[in-house]
Amino acid sequence: MNASPTEELDFEIRASRNPVPADARAQLLTDPGFGRVFTDHMATIRWSEAKGWHDARVEPYGPIALDPAAQVFHYGQEIFEGLKAYAQPNRSVAAFRPHANAARFNRSAARMAMPELPESVFVRAIELLVEHDRDWVPTADGHSLYLRPFAIATKVGLGVNHPSSDYLFTLIASPVAGYFGGEVKPVTVWLSEDYTRAAPGGTGEAKCGGNYAAAFAGQQQAVDHGCDQVVWLDAAQRQWVEEMGGMNVCFVYGSGSDARIMTPALTGSLLPGITRDSLLKLGPDLGIPAYEGKLSVAEWRSDCASGEITEVFACGTAAVITPIGAVRSAGGDWMIGDGTAGPVTSLLRDELVGIQYGRKADRYGWMHAIA
Repeated sequence: MNASPTEELDFEIRASRNPVPADARAQLLTDPGFGRVFTDHMATIRWSEAKGWHDARVEPYGPIALDPAAQVFHYGQEIFEGLKAYAQPNRSVAAFRPHANAARFNRSAARMAMPELPESVFVRAIELLVEHDRDWVPTADGHSLYLRPFAIATKVGLGVNHPSSDYLFTLIASPVAGYFGGEVKPVTVWLSEDYTRAAPGGTGEAKCGGNYAAAFAGQQQAVDHGCDQVVWLDAAQRQWVEEMGGMNVCFVYGSGSDARIMTPALTGSLLPGITRDSLLKLGPDLGIPAYEGKLSVAEWRSDCASGEITEVFACGTAAVITPIGAVRSAGGDWMIGDGTAGPVTSLLRDELVGIQYGRKADRYGWMHAIA
């Protein structure tokens, strides 16, 4: 569903009358965890067939009132994004590739038969919210402001013959520490052979809540086997590696000047990660060829045994780059390299995080200055 023509929206500003006191905010920022603490405000925009996008606001963070028959509850018509804003050395704040998130948000909207939001409005909502909640942007090493834009179907009714005619876009912000904790350490993954995340023609390449709800059973199975995350295989043959949890996976072949990176090609069932896309550009510029390919579980295991695969890591907005140290499955377990974060993984993480925090030159124009 395409959005009706929308002029640049003027956001009404409704400042909170009860912001979190400075001393309480400072205490929360010392150990925010991930997705547990939220800022004083949120941005909202409504959409209807008659008006298109309208009623844009920055308003106090709080509950959303919805009718019990709102279609989001019954048919899952919902999409979301995730991106981060980072404190910079000059005390400004910059978001990492928000226009890329805006474009992916609209691709998800098209797949879920929802109205697209103009990219300029998406980015403007981010700018305004971060500007108004500037004091919530963490300055501690490894911390950032996680931004969660989402849209839901709000039409009241239980008919399933057509998508909703009313929607609500909301943007919330959460100061966060590292996704897997403060220390970057290798994770152990479980190969899911009982469940699949998505199939070609489905919603795998859309960032919608249903994909994540369907993944919980596999993730719980991973936890039950003493693993941190689940690795998904293709739905048709259950042999081709696709993703880790909600993150893309990358395989490092060789070492030193012979190192190269391969990540599973996008098939329609994988999420086109923005961190993944960034590494496909960054790797070659660091002298590490990066390409898209295909890898079976059997090849993964044998290539680790032979030493051809030297490192494996997952990448995504929340955790940035996370090394994978070991694999467990019903058919047996194996180690990746010596089980620690390898030099290529560490180099890529250091370079990308350096760009995000303003410690390294942003030669790609990825950082969008906000405040």
